[in-house]
Amino acid sequence: MPEPSPAPDALHAVVVANGAFHHPERHMAVVRAADLVIAADGGANWLHARGLGAHLLVGDLDSITPEAQAALVAGGCRVLEHPRRKDETDTELALLEAVARGARRITLIGASGNRIDHTLGNILLLAMPALEGIQTTIYDGHSYLSLVRREATVRGRAGDVVSLLPIGGDAEGVTTDGLEYPLRGETLRMGPARGISNVLAGREGRVAVAQGCLLMVHVPREHLEEAT
Repeated sequence: MPEPSPAPDALHAVVVANGAFHHPERHMAVVRAADLVIAADGGANWLHARGLGAHLLVGDLDSITPEAQAALVAGGCRVLEHPRRKDETDTELALLEAVARGARRITLIGASGNRIDHTLGNILLLAMPALEGIQTTIYDGHSYLSLVRREATVRGRAGDVVSLLPIGGDAEGVTTDGLEYPLRGETLRMGPARGISNVLAGREGRVAVAQGCLLMVHVPREHLEEAT
């Protein structure tokens, strides 16, 4: 894959982390539709196993297999190697590279797995200051996770589940439109589960928050009965 020229108004980057891929066909479709594919270290192993390439390989390279690295490089992938002793995770570095290359939309896949600390850390990366103003979504093949800093629109079908979880403290002045259980300038406190399992009433819903942040988890109706 040759590295694309940045197109700031449109560039969609997919970051592939070294986690679980429970719905590989859905993830493969996301990768194939991307303008820029960035492998975060061992995420390259999954790409290689599926016959997919990447534009960039980022990380300390302690998880990627020699075979996967050789295949990606042979396909034109650029390698950005970092030292093992560093403050950032490989996934964080890959997200920062996506921003640096002009991505206006980022999808992170492979973000969850057996390491709960890695999973939580990857979710919290949504709150990185560098991602503010960039549409960033974690997609596990089952759910879409995104951060609502001020306002957001969620699109789907009636019956989709939309959960709103305060992150980093209480979320104040939360207002929703198009959800079955409306909120009208209310406070969602960090800890209680009041924002779990709201429901999209139609094809589109809107969420706004006056102060604080919300983690929005959107589960399409057709995925609700699937094993996670």
